[in-house]
Amino acid sequence: MATLKLTKLFSIFFVVLSMFTPLALSAVEECNAESNSCNDKAKALPLKIIAIVTILVTSMIGVGSPLLTRSIPALQPDKNLFVIVKAFAAGIILATGFMHVLPDSFDMLSSSCLKENPWHKFPFTGFVAMLSALFTMMVDSLATSVYTKKSHGGMNPQVNDIVDGDREMGMANSGHSHTHYHPQTKYAGQQLLRYRVIAMVLELGIIVHSIVIGVSLGASSNTCSIKGLVAALCFHQMFEGMGLGGCILQAEYKLLKKLAMAFFFSVTTPFGIALGIALSKTYKENSPTALITVGLLNGSSAGLLIYMALVDLLAADFMGPKLQDSVKLQVKSYMAVLLGAGGMSLMAKWA
Repeated sequence: MATLKLTKLFSIFFVVLSMFTPLALSAVEECNAESNSCNDKAKALPLKIIAIVTILVTSMIGVGSPLLTRSIPALQPDKNLFVIVKAFAAGIILATGFMHVLPDSFDMLSSSCLKENPWHKFPFTGFVAMLSALFTMMVDSLATSVYTKKSHGGMNPQVNDIVDGDREMGMANSGHSHTHYHPQTKYAGQQLLRYRVIAMVLELGIIVHSIVIGVSLGASSNTCSIKGLVAALCFHQMFEGMGLGGCILQAEYKLLKKLAMAFFFSVTTPFGIALGIALSKTYKENSPTALITVGLLNGSSAGLLIYMALVDLLAADFMGPKLQDSVKLQVKSYMAVLLGAGGMSLMAKWA
């Protein structure tokens, strides 16, 4: 099964991720940091509990909105409003990569707590982000090829059902075996495969950076930064969830898989916060090991999110027939992208 192969590829990625994450979580050697009057573990804990609940709720609302509003005609995938909302969410994801995750990686890997050689003599953040984008393109391309070959071999039920329906109609009308295979059928099948690959790869990137930011928030004792960060994360999770939910909806997964993907998106950041709270005594965000591990993970997440936002979400829609046929819809979608990216960029002031 193509899905199984892609799942194995993601599993390998998570195994590699799990090899590096404990290094950051077990880091005890902390770089000398300036004292901060906002650091208060007792006051920070209630804020973290509130963060878990609010982020969980907003994540569920965000990712569930496209799935639950499918019965509303104006919000169906083939309608203009859906395209505009998806463009807005894509702007959120793009700004997340450029304005939040990438700068954090630069700050961590250029920290004075790290040795001059090699961390201050080579731009590791840009290098890792570039490799991540290329790796994402490779996974995107290979997964699409695997899905396409399987569908051509008769393994894709959605495509085969359409073709079989055409075949039966042809036999009934002509009285002999004659298959009508329309180009639209092939295009629809290939487009469905692309939507499924996009949804899976996008969820992977979101999960990685959500865990990282959740652990960082959970381990922090800075009450001044937590308040702004929680508000920013709620905004971020809701609209990023809308983008992912739209991709899941277009992928036309079965109900169980839709619920599973929505569930993992919703609980990832709260889980990261809870993990950070549990490990707050051993996790030191200024330790060299933590800075390197989290910095590299942020760099890889940034590359993945930027690629997905630009190539699979924005370029795919703006160069598609629906937007190409309507300049007015293009303008509205561009405004939605700028609004989403601008709003998320503004959040960088607090998080």
